Amino acid sequence: MTKEEIIAQLPYGNDFLFVDTLEEVSETGVSGSYTFRVNEVFYNSHFKDFAITPGVILIECMAQIGLVCLGIYLQREHLPKDKLTSGLQMLLTESEVEFLKPVFPKETVTVASELIYFRFQKLKCKVKMTNSKGEVVCKGVLSGMLG
Repeated sequence: MTKEEIIAQLPYGNDFLFVDTLEEVSETGVSGSYTFRVNEVFYNSHFKDFAITPGVILIECMAQIGLVCLGIYLQREHLPKDKLTSGLQMLLTESEVEFLKPVFPKETVTVASELIYFRFQKLKCKVKMTNSKGEVVCKGVLSGMLG
């Protein structure tokens, strides 16, 4: 499965897709990036006079790249044909994230995840987001259930 095929399997519409590219995908982790566009709808109301990316959106970006993309890759040989065309569903079940720096419109972030475990359809990863300067924006542990 190619990196482009993994992104194509993500179960999100264009307005809620926070993955531009995947740089690396393996059995032990994933790294990818996303650039926050100026016209993202949440910038209209979140600190309306000083646009900043909401923490929950940063967690979503980390989950999409670090958890869901990895889950699709790990399940690539076991997915039924209908799941390959409709996308794999994953529910975020747990997050413990420390926020260290803000992310502003036009910023590109890189997310890297490291597998902690994958068993009984539960995936748990250490995830870190960095900005273009290599500074850690946020980091933590995310878990999700594949369905």
